[in-house]
Amino acid sequence: MTKTAGILVVSLFVSGLCVAPFAMAAPAQQNKMKTCNEEANAKGLGEGKGDERRAFMKECLSTKAAKAVKAGGTQQQSKMKSCNKEAGTKGLKGEERKTFMSTCLSS
Repeated sequence: MTKTAGILVVSLFVSGLCVAPFAMAAPAQQNKMKTCNEEANAKGLGEGKGDERRAFMKECLSTKAAKAVKAGGTQQQSKMKSCNKEAGTKGLKGEERKTFMSTCLSS
């Protein structure tokens, strides 16, 4: 009986770990959907507009995601360039450079 209870507890724990990433991603998607809905209503594309509203929502949802990815990528690239330049001026090589870059990029 104890062995069965142990297996049950472990399986519930593992299934909880598998579901957690999906639960964390949902609020971001919900917020994006809410924002796009508000924009559509502000532009007069209410629930009864059909194809116009669908096209706007598709555009809005894909645009918001692309802008967020692009903005994050640009910021990371500029940080990488500045850290790389600083490591070059200090003349760091090998393990010292690797440690410096790690610290610089994480700050």
